[in-house]
Amino acid sequence: MKIWLEMTYKTKQNTETTFVSEEMTVEEALEVAEDLLMTGRVKHLVYVDEQGTSVKKKELETYVKGVQTEPHAITVYFDGGYEKYTRRAGLGCAIYYRQHGRNYRIRKNALVTAIDSNNEAEYAALHLAAKELEALGAHHLPIDVKGDSHVVIKQLAGEWPSYEPELNRWADRIDEKFADLGLLPTYELIDRKDNQEADKLATQALEGIEIESEREVKPREEDV
Repeated sequence: MKIWLEMTYKTKQNTETTFVSEEMTVEEALEVAEDLLMTGRVKHLVYVDEQGTSVKKKELETYVKGVQTEPHAITVYFDGGYEKYTRRAGLGCAIYYRQHGRNYRIRKNALVTAIDSNNEAEYAALHLAAKELEALGAHHLPIDVKGDSHVVIKQLAGEWPSYEPELNRWADRIDEKFADLGLLPTYELIDRKDNQEADKLATQALEGIEIESEREVKPREEDV
């Protein structure tokens, strides 16, 4: 869940102005709000969620207590590699998340056959990630999905139309899986150099190297 703050600030000279913050995690919003209120100059402060709805502080505190025990702050990276002459595809995904105050990473790849295009391989890789999220127990929260496939990212984000029945079927599978889990994906197109981890996993799958791991990791720079 992302939260932003809307507030009215009053100076020592009684000049008032209104501020709207950038989006933050619930934990960050509560921390910033507490710091602002300590100044004694905030006249009116409101917590607003991603749907534009005002949320009470007590509700956010309850949310924080509950979410800490479950996987949250989830970011998914995916990539698919394709061999046209064999119709084989290597699928790779890396999933970062927080739980119990610690940071974890899942790496998973798979080799599949009877794939007809690189775009289909990319969709299959994201579907693999969706199944991993289900196995992880992730549910009812926003997630960030990042990949270097223009087709997959743009189509799932609703920015590009899709005229290929097979790709539509993959998209439906992914949408249905996320909906069943109550996950709200935000799709982001990234450069290939920023997707090297998932790309390597896909390549390793094509080479017959199976990867399936989960471990605690240090916070990524973007999370600090």
